[in-house]
Amino acid sequence: MKKSDIIAPIIIAEVDAWLILAILRAISFNLKDFLQKLNLEHLFTPANFVLITLPISLPLFALAFIFIVSFLRERMPAIWQLGKFMLVGTLNTFIDLAILNFLMVFFGIASGWHFSLFKALSFSSAVTNSYFWNKFWTFKKRETKVGAGEYSRFYLITGIGFLLNVGIASLVVNVIGPQLGFSPTIWANIGAIIAVLCAFMWNFLGSKFIVFKK
Repeated sequence: MKKSDIIAPIIIAEVDAWLILAILRAISFNLKDFLQKLNLEHLFTPANFVLITLPISLPLFALAFIFIVSFLRERMPAIWQLGKFMLVGTLNTFIDLAILNFLMVFFGIASGWHFSLFKALSFSSAVTNSYFWNKFWTFKKRETKVGAGEYSRFYLITGIGFLLNVGIASLVVNVIGPQLGFSPTIWANIGAIIAVLCAFMWNFLGSKFIVFKK
């Protein structure tokens, strides 16, 4: 592995850790109450330990993950890019959620058309981050300039991903609505995470075979 393939996961995971902690603080997340709603209160002690040590444990986990993926790439070459795409995807997700929560807290709104607008803004910010990480690290494009054709293809693919992301999040939040006793803010985050997972594979395949194809 190259040095960049060791440094990049550490940077991504460290930023992830602090963004997660900031998001949980912004939504006044209570771990004990959350686990009780899921009848998993017996997991409070290990889960709380994981949260406290997140800035240390998450980079170590990311390193272990990238090393495992590197060993598998000889048999399955595509898994190397998929693994890196997944790591970049975590950063995109938490940038998305951090900005979304900042807007919801700042304006005091967590549903309705305002939520869809906030989700669009947060998703667009995550998309810009995604472009540069995936271009120069995941898919190793040699040219450093941002070509108009490549950039337009990228936004076409992510535009469809955007519709999936925002559409699914809005469906979960505005149509289905809060379930299991969750507050509107926490349910909005759950909806955003579900949307990210649904759009993930489309974004990877589109980036690999259309945007950054060699």
